[in-house]
Amino acid sequence: MTNVPPEAKRLLESEPLMAHLATCVDGRPHVAPVWYRYDDGTIELVTTGRKLANVRENPRVALSVQADDAGEARWSVTLLGTATVVADEDATRRARKRINAKYGATPDAYKENELVRIDVGSASSRTY
Repeated sequence: MTNVPPEAKRLLESEPLMAHLATCVDGRPHVAPVWYRYDDGTIELVTTGRKLANVRENPRVALSVQADDAGEARWSVTLLGTATVVADEDATRRARKRINAKYGATPDAYKENELVRIDVGSASSRTY
């Protein structure tokens, strides 16, 4: 059972947009753009650096995706969830290929990135 309403699911799967991942460690928020893939209540992303370090320390995250036309918002989806770093090279490679394909990158791009899965706890969406 997913906590993502059908309309939010449809929007998340509709086009290859950047998402903004929000993490927080020691009371200091950090927001950064990421590529993502939604599948049945789970977000997959591959990342490295501060985002990855923050998820390891505090798995509570938020993800925001918005589509606009020339600065005029069309829709937005906000997800809250729990992130897990997946320490499985095969799973990471498969996820990287899926995400890279969505965004038009070569299958082997960003080999240094690690897989993070976010189990969505709540979701909200809005169309404008």
